[in-house]
Amino acid sequence: MAAGLTGCQTGPDPSRVADATREEVTRVEPLSWWTGMQTPLQLLVQGKDIGAKDVKIAGGKGVSVTGTHPAASPDYLFVDVEVDAGAKPGTYYLLVSDGKQMVKYPYLIREREKGSADRGSFTTADMVYLIMPDRFASARSGNDAKWDGDAYADGSAVAWTVPETPDKVDRNDPVARHGGDLQGIIDHLDYIADLGATALWCTPLLLDNQPQESYHGYACADYYHIDPRFGDNALYRKMVDEAHAKGLKVIMDIVTNHCGTAHWWMEEPPFPDWYHVSDPYMQMNALFSVYMDPHASVKDRDRQQSGWFVPSMPDMNLDNPYVLRYFQQWAVWWIEYAGLDGLRVDTYPYNEPEPMAEWCRAVRREYPGMNIVGECWDMNIPQVAYWQSGNPNRNGFDSHLPTIMDFPLQQALLRALTEDQVWWDEGMTRVYSVLAQDFAYHDLSRMMIFFANHDHARTGDVLRHDPARMRLALALLATLRGIPQLYYGDEMMFCERPGFHHDGSKRIDFPGGWPGDEADLFTEEGRAAAGYTSEADYTAAAGLHDYARALFRWRKVTPVIHHGKTLHFLSRKNVDAVNYTDNTYSYFRYDDTDAVFVYINNTDEDRALDWTHYDEFVAGPVTGRDVVSGEPVTLEDGLVVEPRSALIVEFKRP
Repeated sequence: MAAGLTGCQTGPDPSRVADATREEVTRVEPLSWWTGMQTPLQLLVQGKDIGAKDVKIAGGKGVSVTGTHPAASPDYLFVDVEVDAGAKPGTYYLLVSDGKQMVKYPYLIREREKGSADRGSFTTADMVYLIMPDRFASARSGNDAKWDGDAYADGSAVAWTVPETPDKVDRNDPVARHGGDLQGIIDHLDYIADLGATALWCTPLLLDNQPQESYHGYACADYYHIDPRFGDNALYRKMVDEAHAKGLKVIMDIVTNHCGTAHWWMEEPPFPDWYHVSDPYMQMNALFSVYMDPHASVKDRDRQQSGWFVPSMPDMNLDNPYVLRYFQQWAVWWIEYAGLDGLRVDTYPYNEPEPMAEWCRAVRREYPGMNIVGECWDMNIPQVAYWQSGNPNRNGFDSHLPTIMDFPLQQALLRALTEDQVWWDEGMTRVYSVLAQDFAYHDLSRMMIFFANHDHARTGDVLRHDPARMRLALALLATLRGIPQLYYGDEMMFCERPGFHHDGSKRIDFPGGWPGDEADLFTEEGRAAAGYTSEADYTAAAGLHDYARALFRWRKVTPVIHHGKTLHFLSRKNVDAVNYTDNTYSYFRYDDTDAVFVYINNTDEDRALDWTHYDEFVAGPVTGRDVVSGEPVTLEDGLVVEPRSALIVEFKRP
């Protein structure tokens, strides 16, 4: 280690020191910092032979270098910086010297916004609307060109050189860029808020510069800059501000497990073990069980945490303390810079478990109220529960991850809604059985529920293009326990683009998001006029949209759905002494004063209520209100629920 000066540093007047060239200081990350932060600041500084140089800070009192750490590569230096409690915001200067010549690089310290550390996050009171920005809406043409926005708006004092972006816009190609952008999202925030959503999750918006299939954003090429085809950092911050003004929280989708092969550090990483390297190439094995499996081999565990997700996505090594610190600061930087309300972590169990637990702790130490949801894609309930913070794991592991995605429930919902003639353990019994295992989870209020996201087949296709089944899915999503997440377009039963069979064909463009689209489903008039287009049938779009809007607007203002308990019931029928499920499912969401009754009729026949079935909760008849129609309803024997429909009634408990 080459020690730097400590305490209040004084030295040459920065105005008398020459500016560093891009070769001398290529980049400094994080791009800026703030006063009053808990997270220790360690700068990654890249420049020609900078590892052998001395670095100080000048420009004011209270900001100082406390240590420097050369990397294995001579072109990197990690610089520990202390920002004292009394430090003043402003532009400071890194003074870089080789003993003969000194150059300076400006570094901005901002004043932290009051109350930043106490920010809230998304909860069961929210409905999260998930969009893929490239496929949502385009507000400007030429999105395959360089962005001409404010080069200084990212919080740094030095302009970012925008790289060439080889993957161009071609809406006829399902795996090319389609041109959606940040301004397109801003222009349609009213649509999202009007639907009843209270939070927005965008798939990654950071630079993804892969030569093909860069549209999804999961192969990051620069962790501190928005992809110029979407906009720039300042426009992202504007989007967050605009969303907040409309009552929408913003969740950032981040990837700590892997970057893309086009990332700038792939040419020369700071350390040989900055990311995992194996010869020959080692593919991950997707065996999440190795972390809790008492019989697992070391080789299987190593492959799970060190193998690459795919050949285009190098696996980051979070066991390297500099890598871990880098990703901790990066998450904190984006929360503070953009004013974020939550994080979603991609491929969570592919990361090294203990370092990721430290990552979660670091983020929540800075923001104690911050919710983070991890993608733990497994259908085995104990293995999903393992990843939630506070779970009593026998090996003592605690992830410190507050929220997990409920993949077992997602699978049960879709399988149940596609089954007609069912045996005793099929149909709606699947949903009942999954929820019956809620005892396995540490905190049911920290479960994200969904029936689809960007990695799944379109729900409309799974449910055989049946609007009635789609309504059942929406009813379940709006009323079951947890934090609901709705994938864009599922409120209108979007289906896969015909003629293709690829993830890109499922991630379709939102009709009306581009000038000249045949249909405009963002507007009431467009939905009313929608029918068959050259690619899809939107004849049910208006009715489905209005049904979803009624549900989620109601849910938004109904606390018993946010925090109420669940009491559920399953019906059986006997046919020639064989026990079949009736393929109906009913439940109450309730607290001390309020209740909601939900009856799911997943059959092709009318079903009449037998209220004695529910008299352990409340004796009938019960007068309430249908939450979709707004009309009064009496819950009693003989009340008919039509085929493939949901009855949802709210009432005061006697």
